[in-house]
Formats: sequence, structure tokens, C-alpha cells
Amino acid sequence: MRIIAILGLCLSLTLPMPAAAMPDDLSKPRYSAPQDTIPAPQDIAYPGTMMLEVDARDHEQGIFRVSQTIPVAKAGPLTLLYPEWLPGNHAPRGEIEKLVGLQFTAGGQELAWVRDNVDVFAFHLTVPEGVSEISATFQFVSATTSSQGRIVMTPAMLNLRWHQVSLYPAGYYVRQIPVAATAIYPDGWQAASALRPQTTSGSTVVYEKTDYDTLVDSPVFAGQHFQTHKLTGRVHLNMVADDAKYLQPSEEQIARHGALVREAEALFGSHPYDRYDFLLALTDELGGIGLEHHRSSENGVNREYFTEWDSGPGRRNLLPHELTHAWNGKYRRPAGMWTPDFRQPMRDNLLWVYEGQTQFWGYVLGARSGLFSRQDTLDAFAAIAADLDLRVGRSWRPLIDTTHDPIIAARRPKPWTSWQRSEDYYNEGLLIWLEADQIIRSKSAGKKSLGDFARSFFGGRDGDWGVRTYEEQDVIDALNAVQPHDWTSFVAERVDRTTSEAPKNGLLMGGYRLVFVDQPSAYIRANDKRRKQMDLSHSIGVVMGAKAVIKSVEWDSPAFRAGLKSGLTISAVNGTAYSDEVLKQAIEENRGKDGKIEIFAKNGEAYQNFMVDHSGGLRYPALEKITGEGAEQQGGIDRLLQPKTR
Repeated sequence: MRIIAILGLCLSLTLPMPAAAMPDDLSKPRYSAPQDTIPAPQDIAYPGTMMLEVDARDHEQGIFRVSQTIPVAKAGPLTLLYPEWLPGNHAPRGEIEKLVGLQFTAGGQELAWVRDNVDVFAFHLTVPEGVSEISATFQFVSATTSSQGRIVMTPAMLNLRWHQVSLYPAGYYVRQIPVAATAIYPDGWQAASALRPQTTSGSTVVYEKTDYDTLVDSPVFAGQHFQTHKLTGRVHLNMVADDAKYLQPSEEQIARHGALVREAEALFGSHPYDRYDFLLALTDELGGIGLEHHRSSENGVNREYFTEWDSGPGRRNLLPHELTHAWNGKYRRPAGMWTPDFRQPMRDNLLWVYEGQTQFWGYVLGARSGLFSRQDTLDAFAAIAADLDLRVGRSWRPLIDTTHDPIIAARRPKPWTSWQRSEDYYNEGLLIWLEADQIIRSKSAGKKSLGDFARSFFGGRDGDWGVRTYEEQDVIDALNAVQPHDWTSFVAERVDRTTSEAPKNGLLMGGYRLVFVDQPSAYIRANDKRRKQMDLSHSIGVVMGAKAVIKSVEWDSPAFRAGLKSGLTISAVNGTAYSDEVLKQAIEENRGKDGKIEIFAKNGEAYQNFMVDHSGGLRYPALEKITGEGAEQQGGIDRLLQPKTR
């Protein structure tokens, strides 16, 4: 009987239990939907001009002190907003947590305020009778370490971004809100912005009156070590540096930046700005940035940008990319990415055009202007294509879904980027547009190219720095107007559907094939130096970071199958103490052999051996020129990279 009872107990433990029913006598809440009390934006004039003063002198502690006066037309409820959805960021990136010390007054009396309980970027207050304006004071406490966010103030320079240091009234299109801004900079510093000063007194600059949309779109770089160079009649290169010794550009280097502007304006056949200011920081201290604006761009590069020019292309593709955005992204913008204020969400599904074609033209213009050599550009194309082939997440996640990554991931580190995918619409978009260019060249017998699309679609009236929106069908219609083709299927197959490999047909049609060699290109070496890494992703499938720490592991690579992961610290390789050279030597010595590479690594508090099965040696991507019969008709990439103004 005891045995039977035990057997019965075992059976009862293995049989599925019936689902528990919800007892009728449990408390059951009802959902209380929040009320949206924030006025929707209207395209009507705001009654008065906001006055904004920003004291930016505390660069040692990184504190901006703000005084703002906001005119009001009547007594009663008022909602003020802090910018949340920022153009060019493709996501809600407003740093509301850094707005502190907020106080409102009217007629000398303090006003109570309450934060909205749903939209934390909104502040509600009540305007008393007889009041024509209210005053706000607060501080923006910027990051002092990179773990807190992007650093925008250092002992030698600052990046004043107006959206971080201002509020605006809800209920209006931001282009309808006038504002007059004043900034106080550290003594002896110089500043540059697309905004022009109305008056300057010592370190105080009063800027020309504008609208709030334009103000937010016109950031400032200021610094102790400053230079400006006139590139063309309407374009300037404004530079700040950690130290004056880095501000030593040669005439030839400046000339290539001028050539960039001329090549871009020749490509698009117009200039959608009345003036344009490159804001360029040569720094290892200010936070990195590359952000487009209508009449300027924020660009952060390594401090040796000029002084180590010959050591590799470095970040010289950044300025061509951001300048291209003046046409693609700012003047012509996806309809879902234009919003009337900085509260409405953006819809990013056309980023493969906005960023993808900008990435394409950025590299092309870099080559045409001489900022990038032709070989550096080919090496970049090889690295981009090969790296995207490793993004095996394309088997479950189509490219269109990566356009949501700025919102989903906000550029946070990922454990398995090649499987998760990232903002692949940049470089995969480049390859798609390269293929489109080659199709147009082939079908038109070389008479047309993607440049014809660029002029017809992104071109416009000179000096028009407004916005013209578009939908996907507009892109397809414009392509067909240049060269008839089944562009609808072309886009659907490459953008909307999962794929098995990167779209490399543009390389082949353009006269090159992707191959692998045993030495890294100058482009790869420069990229590794800048990122402080050693890229072995095409060999065993790892990228090594500083101090022998694995920075990333490619999904389903030899390293992945051996059990390695990012964050492990390698102590030894084949019994020899780790160094980058020791690991490379072990990989190369195992070329063509049956043995495995033994990696001894620290995993938390434990040590473990990982046996990596790879006999292919060191592998680095390169492009090989196609020769033989028909090669002349396939030379589209060489023609693409040829300058148009020299």
C-alpha cells in the first residue's frame, strides 16, 4: 500500500494541473485612463517674444544657469514643455533629469507648478490675473562624466544646445514662437553658431531674434582655442580644440573641406541654406557627436584630426555626412519625422532613405573632395559589406525594423549585436543605394546615375531652409522618373523582408568583388586605433577591447561556438600570456590545420579554457577589381567616385 501511495504521489506531480479559476469574490479594479490636459499644437502666432538668457561661464562644474521670460496673453492655466523628441536624434532624447532648481515668478510673486503625471516633460501652472509675463529660472546640470550622458562642457570648450536650456509654451507650432536669446560665455572664449549676434559686449552675446524652431536648430560651439575658415562665400568651418597645438590645419586640408562644399552643391544643384556653419570640435574631452541642422552641424572628432592627417582617414567621413543632411533629412524630410513641436513622436520607418542615402553620398563626397582617398573609400565599402554579412539577425529582423532601433535601444550596448541587429539602416542603406546607382547606370547605358535622382528629389530653391516632406511612394516615383525599373519590388526585397546576406550586388555591378586577405587595410587599422580595439570578427569572430577584454562576439562564429562572450578577460592563448599580437599569431599559425586555438579566460571569478575551432587564419575584407571581358561596363564605382568640380 505504501508503494502504491508513493506511485500515486509521483503521478500527481507529473500530471498537468487544471488552470486556477479567478474567484468571484476577489477585488477587481477598473482602469482609470489619464486625462491629457496638454494643449495640442496649433499653427497660430504666439502672443509675444520669449526672452532667454543662458549663463554658460561655469565650465569647470558644467552648470548652465538659465533665466527665461515668457509672455502670456491671459490669466489661467499654462503648460510649459521641455523638448523631448529632438530632430536628428530619431528618438526621445531630451535630458529632463538634468533640469533642476526650477522656479516660476510673476509680478514678484512665486508661482506654484506641478509636473504632468503622464508626460514628465510638461509643467502646469496658473497665470494670475493682471500678469503679462512670467519668469522662469533653473539650471541645466550637464554631465561631468560620460556615465551620466554626453559631456557638453570642458575646461577648454562647450557645446550650448538651446533645447537643453529652455522651455516653451504648449499649444503652438514651435515655428510660431518668437524668441530672443542671450548667452554669456567664459572670458576670452569665442563662439560660433548659425545664429548671428545682434550685439556683443565682452563675453555677452545677444543673438538675432528668431523663432523657437530655428533657435533649437542653431547650437553653439565655443572655446578658449578657436579658429574659423571661410570655405566658400556662404560656408564657414569653425573649430574649437582641447589645445591650440591641434589647430594647425594646412592650406591643402582646408582646401579639401572647401572642395567638399562645392562637390555637394554641384551634386544637388542647389544650396538649401542662406549660410552654413560647420561646428567642429577637435577633442578627447567633449562628448562625441555628429548631428545635422539646417544651416550648421555639430561634429566631434579626435583632436589629431589635422595633425595626424596622413595616418589614416579617421573621422573624415563625418563632415560629408552631416553636410549631405542639409538636403536629405533637413530640407527633404520623411513626413513621419516632421513634427510641429518637440513633444509629438517621430516615425522613423524611412531612415533607410534619410540616413542610408546620406551615408552613401557622405562617402562619395568624401572621395570626390579628396577628404577620403579613392582607396580608403573602397576599403570602407569592403569593411561595411563584410561586417553587414555578419549581421545574421537579418534572418529574423528585416532592415525596416532596425529603423526603430533609436527608440528601442537608444544606442545602449548590446550583448549580441550581430543577432539583435542595430542601426543597420545607415550602412545597409548605403549598399542599397549603391546598387540603385549601378542599376540606373546600367539601364541608361551610363547616361544617368543616382546623382540625377539626388538633384530632382533633394534639390530646390537656393536659400530655402524650410522643409518639404515626402512618403516612400514619392521616393519610388522619383526613381522611376529618372530610370524606369521595378523599384517597388527592389525596396520590398531589401528593406521590408528578411534576407540571408547583405545586399552586395552594387559592388559587383560596379566592378568589384568582396574578398578576404591576411592584412588589414589602412581604413581598418585607423578604425581600430580610434575605437581602441582589435577587430578579428572575420577570423575567429571577436573584437578585442582594451586590457584583454572581449568587446564583442559574433553570433554563430567560431568564438561563439566555443562559448566565448563579451566581457571576458583573456589571460592566455595556447599557453602564452595574452597580448594582441599573441592572439593574432595563434590564429595565423593555425591556418590550414586541424587543431584548435586554446583561449584561457576569466569568467567572473572563475577561469575557463575555450577551444576555438578556426583554421582559416587572419581574414580582413577588401575589394578586388573585376578584370576581363565586360569589366569596362562594370566600372560604375570608379566613375561614381570621380570629382565633378575639379
